[in-house]
Amino acid sequence: MAGRSNGSSERTPKQRPISIVLTIVVPTIIKKKMKAASSKRSKTSAAGAPRRGFDSLQQEAFLNLWRTYDRMRAFEDDLFSSHGLTAQQYNALRLLRAEHPATLPTLVVAARLVSRAPDITRLLDKLQERGLVKRERPAGNRRVVEVGITTAGLELLEKLAGQVRECHQRQMGHLSHAQLRELIALLEAARRPHEDPSGAFCPEVRTD
Repeated sequence: MAGRSNGSSERTPKQRPISIVLTIVVPTIIKKKMKAASSKRSKTSAAGAPRRGFDSLQQEAFLNLWRTYDRMRAFEDDLFSSHGLTAQQYNALRLLRAEHPATLPTLVVAARLVSRAPDITRLLDKLQERGLVKRERPAGNRRVVEVGITTAGLELLEKLAGQVRECHQRQMGHLSHAQLRELIALLEAARRPHEDPSGAFCPEVRTD
């Protein structure tokens, strides 16, 4: 009897550590895995959800774009208004200078503007009144009105050149070149499906 008791006493300590491992370690591992999975789901949900106050990520992005444009526009509005111009009129002059001494049909000017002009005729009327552009109807096609920039228009652009560069520096100078390139790429990607192929925005000069 004593032998059986000793044998039983010797086997018991060898079995208990296994039970302890199964009872403590395995549930701990399961809890860690569940916590990691929950954390991963939370991060995925957060990445695909808008911040509080917005209906969607698309809305949040658009309203941020709108807000940014409103803040940036104030700089150029101040600059161009001091010279009796609007941003669209300045844009039209730049387009015409790029073609000088050649001219452009009125509708082509309208299509190439950065932002749509609801009344391109009125826009050009204002510039012509100041002697900054000239218009004529070709003898071969009287239905088309060709527009060209005048010497006065060229001189005004030359006068504005430095001020416009300073304006853009004030608007975007706090961003690095890498950030600006990334921003340009994102804006082009966002706009691409909505561009009119006949009037796609193409800057005159693009430098690195």
